[in-house]
Amino acid sequence: MISNVMLIDDNKIDLFICKKIIEKYDPQIKTRNFTNGISALNYLKLCRLSSKSKTLLPPDLILLDINMPQMNGFQFIEELKKQELNLAQLPKIYMLSSSLYPEDILNADNNPYCSGYLNKPLTVEGFSSICNTASNSKRFRGSYLKLI
Repeated sequence: MISNVMLIDDNKIDLFICKKIIEKYDPQIKTRNFTNGISALNYLKLCRLSSKSKTLLPPDLILLDINMPQMNGFQFIEELKKQELNLAQLPKIYMLSSSLYPEDILNADNNPYCSGYLNKPLTVEGFSSICNTASNSKRFRGSYLKLI
């Protein structure tokens, strides 16, 4: 079951929309918003170092924008891999983007750390599909969801 979601997007309006969609789907799900990948990675490091903390909860799911300044979504995944977590410890990552570039979709599809690709804006139905897919798969790439 998904209880903590990390939203990473440089667009504050998109963050707001995602948060509201998630609240509409299930008001009990907690969200943490980050406007860049660097601050999100720092939070994940803190979660790992403070594993017994009740306030620093690691996400079960990451919704990640592809096109961001400083660090794009694929660079974020590369940096996350360097944190020396085993695959089972990593949250599910879904690319959420307005990009229609076939290369971005192909890169997301070929990346073993990416569980799926969704076009913006997030919808309740899209988030429901993510939750159902994430809950039913044991391994990170257990089932791939592509909602375009």
